[in-house]
Amino acid sequence: MKILDRYILTKFLSAFFFVVAILVTIVCVIDLTEKNDEFIKHNLGIGEILGYYAAFIPFIANFITPITVFIATVFVTAQMAGHTEIIAILSSGVSFRRMMVPYLLGASIIGALSFALTGYILPNANKKRVAFELAYIKKPFRFDQRNIHIKIGPQSYAYLESYNNEANVGYRFTLETIKDNQLEAKLTARRMEWSEEKEKWVLREWQRREIDGRQERYEQGAQMDTTLAITPKDFGSTYHLQETFTLPELQDYIDELTARGADNIVIYEIEKYVRYMSPFAAIVLTFIGVIMSSRKSRGGSGLRIASGFGLAFVYIILFVFAKSMAESNTIQSPQLAVWIPNILFAIIGLVLYRNVPR
Repeated sequence: MKILDRYILTKFLSAFFFVVAILVTIVCVIDLTEKNDEFIKHNLGIGEILGYYAAFIPFIANFITPITVFIATVFVTAQMAGHTEIIAILSSGVSFRRMMVPYLLGASIIGALSFALTGYILPNANKKRVAFELAYIKKPFRFDQRNIHIKIGPQSYAYLESYNNEANVGYRFTLETIKDNQLEAKLTARRMEWSEEKEKWVLREWQRREIDGRQERYEQGAQMDTTLAITPKDFGSTYHLQETFTLPELQDYIDELTARGADNIVIYEIEKYVRYMSPFAAIVLTFIGVIMSSRKSRGGSGLRIASGFGLAFVYIILFVFAKSMAESNTIQSPQLAVWIPNILFAIIGLVLYRNVPR
């Protein structure tokens, strides 16, 4: 690696981690101010609070990576332009494309780090963060859906009129086995209760019909233990659940929901695609940041840095908007939705690249 590459790469990564530290500190102070009443209300000790922020800080640091990498790029490049360093570099025979190499290398390092964090490291910390927020910050969860239909096997379909997640009791339970569009068996119960000791469901006042051609067998009873491919966790809170899965766990959960015929799969698919998209976001935003800030300005670097903040927030807003459209099925392909900001900003970057100083 040449001296120039080391010089730019060091400045870029140093600026990135400095900006991350500043923004994370600001976010944590604001977050602590908002949640302090809840901490006092639940009489939490300093150890519990610090444990929560030990999980919260890496989460928020990774979340703001698109903003911080762009701001760091604009800050470093605008500062070099203001000191006439870029003019000197280009005058020495180094092309603008070659000068961008250490920037893109730094962005690739940040992207790889972000991918490793979101895919395999952060989910374990997020489990603690989400559990803490559910216990002390959020209101107690109550499952309020009615007329619940769940596919629990290739040929098995369950129905519940309602479910009480506090008592782990379901009402008006039905389990149907359908093969080749023909009903083969139907099990109904007035209520179903979860037994922690047996780790099974206990059906109360049950009836079962098995149909074989023109013959039918009927059974009934007061109580029956049964094992189903659903547990009380399937009726629990899904608050930020997608953030608590590693990539392999997330894919397994998507496959499980798909097999059941669930209708909320898109949330988890978006989470998966975002994790693969984020590293490329760092590269695209770095590319644009260098181009925007490479010209020397008489007004100094302040305007460049301010514009960097503005454009970074435009990216975030566009991403949130596209993600919301995917969740509401306005955009049918969640993979396309999460890539829209990168595609648009890549096009903007290529247009800007035609006018950069050579």
